[in-house]
Amino acid sequence: MRNYLAALGALAALFGFHSCKDTPKMEATPEVEVVETLKDTVVVDSAEEPEEEPFRLNEDNAIDFFFNYAKDLKETKVKISTNHGDFTIQLYNNVPYHKANFIYLAKAGYFDNTYFHRVVKNFIIQGGNADNKETSRKRREIGRYLLPPDTRKGHKHHRGTVSMPSSEINNPHMLASPYEFFIVVTKPGSYHLDGEYTPFGKVISGMDVVDKINNLPVDDGDWPKQNVVITKAEAF
Repeated sequence: MRNYLAALGALAALFGFHSCKDTPKMEATPEVEVVETLKDTVVVDSAEEPEEEPFRLNEDNAIDFFFNYAKDLKETKVKISTNHGDFTIQLYNNVPYHKANFIYLAKAGYFDNTYFHRVVKNFIIQGGNADNKETSRKRREIGRYLLPPDTRKGHKHHRGTVSMPSSEINNPHMLASPYEFFIVVTKPGSYHLDGEYTPFGKVISGMDVVDKINNLPVDDGDWPKQNVVITKAEAF
């Protein structure tokens, strides 16, 4: 009986080899492992399990994710490099979700090759978006979510303050758009923004670069006539 089974196995292997050679494979087939026992020949499926869906942030998991992410954070600053120079942001510790979000996006490389896409003279510069496919792809891969406002921590919109704009889409509670940020240029500040938006840091060096960007010529939509590129955002 064992000799008979062995002969059948040899014929099957020969036929299988011939079929694989002459017939194009249209679909991946799970590998199998043939294990011979005293009683029978058992076919064991050894194909790898399908990969899990990649993690993406959404409205349901973002708060829990950033709550836990903030626990192990050692970084407190982010250096923004642009094609007009560099500046450094000190992040506030008592707005943990917004701080963790900004560091997470910086470490994920989201801000790299985005623009300062809105410049309002003597008011603000706003960055974190771009009209390119790469930025859209990054947003899809990271996820779609908003952050709750955190406006009662005593931070005001002084000159150099870094704050988070609110989403303009179906957003009666002024939830923050996590992918963008703006920097106040006004002297001494733009205090009419207090209570509406969440300050989460301040520029501690390179404010002259922020002023330089703020003085660039813009079109009718406040977009700089020459792109102001964030070449790198580094958390440290």
